[in-house]
Amino acid sequence: MSTSPSPPTLSVGEVAKRSGVAVSTLHFYEAKGLIRSLRTEGNQRRYPRAVLRRVALIRIAQRTGISLVEIKAALDHLPQDRAPSADDWRALSESWRAELDQRIRHLTGLRDQIDSCIGCGCLSLQECPLRNPGDVMASAGAGPRVLIDD
Repeated sequence: MSTSPSPPTLSVGEVAKRSGVAVSTLHFYEAKGLIRSLRTEGNQRRYPRAVLRRVALIRIAQRTGISLVEIKAALDHLPQDRAPSADDWRALSESWRAELDQRIRHLTGLRDQIDSCIGCGCLSLQECPLRNPGDVMASAGAGPRVLIDD
């Protein structure tokens, strides 16, 4: 009677090297439930090879501004026993498209308005389209009401 060998796994150092992500980042991703590892009898982490594509997907999604909470929610719908496929990525990216489009519109609007901003955050202008549209803070009294580092 023969048993099939278990699929090869990677150490945390191997995953870090292959993915370009620090070991501490992998531990963080694991603590947040984004990736999973197996443990050896010596309690060392071992990752299935599929984790490399999962880490790549996480990094790309983060670069587009998707939060780790949103990434985790999306990854929770994918099987853990295989690498995310091109179809999986297509579905995930499509689900994030509307939010990204809205963020792009918002940033474009801010970019287009920034020339009229004096950049001091004092809100001394009668109407600041960035921090006080329509001068809604006038009813709160004179002087700055919202600071940039709020």
